[in-house]
Amino acid sequence: MKEKRTVRTGIVGSGFAARFHYHALSKIHGTNVDVIGVFSIERETAVPYAQERGIRCFDRMEDLLDEVDVVHVCVPPISHEQVAVAALARDKFVICEKPLTGYFGDGTPEFHGDHVSMDAARDAALASVRRILDAESKSKGRLLYAENWIYMPSIQKEREILEKTGGQILWIHGEESHSGSHAAYYAFWKNGGGGVLIGKGCHPLTAALYLKRVEGRTRDGRPIRPKSVTARTHAMTRMPTFRDAGFIRCDYHDIDDFSMMHVEMDDGTVASVFASDIVIGGIHNWLEVYANNHRAHCNINPNTAMQTYNPVEANFKDIYVVEKIETKQGWACTSPDEDWFTGYPQEMEAFYRAIAYGDPVESDSALGADAVSTIYSAYVSAQRGGAVVDVEQL
Repeated sequence: MKEKRTVRTGIVGSGFAARFHYHALSKIHGTNVDVIGVFSIERETAVPYAQERGIRCFDRMEDLLDEVDVVHVCVPPISHEQVAVAALARDKFVICEKPLTGYFGDGTPEFHGDHVSMDAARDAALASVRRILDAESKSKGRLLYAENWIYMPSIQKEREILEKTGGQILWIHGEESHSGSHAAYYAFWKNGGGGVLIGKGCHPLTAALYLKRVEGRTRDGRPIRPKSVTARTHAMTRMPTFRDAGFIRCDYHDIDDFSMMHVEMDDGTVASVFASDIVIGGIHNWLEVYANNHRAHCNINPNTAMQTYNPVEANFKDIYVVEKIETKQGWACTSPDEDWFTGYPQEMEAFYRAIAYGDPVESDSALGADAVSTIYSAYVSAQRGGAVVDVEQL
C-alpha cells in the first residue's frame, strides 16, 4: 500500500470557481491536501475567502508559488495563460479551469467581438496555446485540464464500454445550455474569449473529443482527433426584436448566446454540439453516443436519480434542488449530489493522484489544446456563414 502523501496547494482566484475547487478538495481521500492559501487581485473577495477557510491570503502570486506544489487556476480565462506559464516556469503542477485559453481582444476600449476577424482571433488563441504547451514541455510540472465533463460518472462509464468492447463511435450529439452565466465579466468577449460557443460549448465538445481519443487509443494505439468543423452562432438576446420576460439573461455586450458545431474527426465520424444561454428550467447537459455496437445517453443534468414534488415554494426555501432552476414549486429533478454527478470530486481525486504518485490523467493539456483549436476554427466557420474550416492539430 502506498504511503499517503501530502500535496501543498495554492488557489489563484477567489470567485465561483475557487469556491467549488476548494469544496472538491475536501472530498479527496487518496492524498493529504494542505491548502496553503489564496492569491487574487480582487482583495475584497480574497480576504474573506481566506478567512472563511482558515488559509492565508497572499499579496503576491510569486509568494504563493514559493510555498506550494500545485496551483489551481480559478481566474477568468483572460488570465489563464499568465498564471499557468508562471507556475510551470517554477516547476509547479497546474490545474487549469476551462477553457484553457483564448483570444481576448486587442486591449483597446473600443474592442467589440462583433467586429473582429475570427481568423486573427484563432491565430492569437493558438499562439497562446503554444506558449502554454512550450512552458509545460520545459517544466517538471504538468498542466491538468480541469474539464469536469471528462470525469462525470456517465462519461467514464462510456470510456469503460469503449475500452472493453472496442466499439466505433459514429456520431456524438451533446449540449450544454441554461438561462445565462451568473458571472458579470462573462458579458464581454474580452474577458471570456467569446460567448456560449466557447464558454459552454467547450464542455460537451471536449467530452466528445475525449471519447474519440479513448476509442482510437484502445483500438489503434493513437487518438482520433478533430479534422474540420462547421458552425453557426447567434446573439438572440441582443436582437432588437427580443422580448425580455425576465427569465433569460440579456445584458451581453458582444458575445453569442446560441451556437452549434458540427465536427468531423480524422476517421470520418462526426460530433454535433449545441450550447446556449436561452434555455430556462435549469441546466440542460447531456451527451449521446451512437456506436456500431451500442448506444449510450449520458443524462447529466437534469436526471431522474431523484425527483421531488413540492406544493409550496416556501417549503423548500432552505433546500438546494438543482442548479439554475427558476422555481422549487412542483415537480423537480432534485440532485442528491450534484457535484458527484458532474465529476468534480472524481476530477480532483485523479489530479491529486497524478501529482502525488504519477498516475495517468484523462484530461490533459493536449485535450485542452484540441478543444481551443476546434472552437476558434468554429468561430471562423460561423463568420464565414457555416463554411467548412480545417482544425489545426497542435
